[in-house]
Amino acid sequence: MMFAWLDRIPLHMIVLPALLLGFAPFVPEPHLWEKLKMLAAGSLTRPIDIFDLCMHGTPALLLVIKLLRGERG
Repeated sequence: MMFAWLDRIPLHMIVLPALLLGFAPFVPEPHLWEKLKMLAAGSLTRPIDIFDLCMHGTPALLLVIKLLRGERG
C-alpha cells in the first residue's frame, strides 16, 4: 500500500534515471560511487555531499524496491 504508486510506474521509467544518475559523471568516477566510498570512510559530512548522495542514489533505491516488490507479487 505504501509503495502502490511505485507499482504504477513502468520499469523502464526507473531504470533509465537509475543508470544515468547512478553513473554520472562517467569520468573520472561516478558521483554515487564516490559518495558511497565517502560514507564508508566516514567523511560524508558536507551538506552538498549528502544531497549529492541522495540525488544520485534515489533512483537506484527506487529501482531496487520496485524489483523486490515485483518478485514478491
